[in-house]
Amino acid sequence: MTAPAPVRIGVLGTHSTGKTTLLKRIEMELRSHGVTVGRTGRLAKRAAGIGLPKMQHHTQMSTEWIICQSAADEIAAVAQGAQVVLADRAVHDAFAYYTAALEFRGEHPDLVERERLLLLAATQAPKYDLLLATVLDPDILVDQSHDYDARYRSLVDQHVHGLLRDEKLEHLRVTSDADSKTSAIQLAVETGMKAVAA
Repeated sequence: MTAPAPVRIGVLGTHSTGKTTLLKRIEMELRSHGVTVGRTGRLAKRAAGIGLPKMQHHTQMSTEWIICQSAADEIAAVAQGAQVVLADRAVHDAFAYYTAALEFRGEHPDLVERERLLLLAATQAPKYDLLLATVLDPDILVDQSHDYDARYRSLVDQHVHGLLRDEKLEHLRVTSDADSKTSAIQLAVETGMKAVAA
């Protein structure tokens, strides 16, 4: 008998908008229902650990590495028996960070490379059963221990939501409002439970 296909839930959005916290809450809820969950993450930090640039310094190479590593991590989670895979930074997130970095630096992308990276991300999009996109609330202060550039953070938010719109990727916008987060968690849990019901 073939095991049911795992459910994949991805989150994307600019930094410090609650992506990781949201996924932790979804993970806790799913585990409480007996669902085996795998969660990916820390991609930018891992990229920096091997000498690749991050944040407003993103390049074609760092973006490609994050997209490919994200896909590989999701596959590894499935191979290890996860019924639900929670992707902390769905693949299109990396592309939006890259295009925002180019705008921040006043650079224009090589069109061939841009299309190649977008196509690479697009190959992974059908795997997601649900995409959650956090929305920047400029009134919420960022932890001062993080050395974030406010303009770049805002550009990433614009590029994430512009990319979702332009690529017609179905998603749920998650604002800083408590009801919005609760609705996102409920939808994610309902989606994840399909892995058990199948």
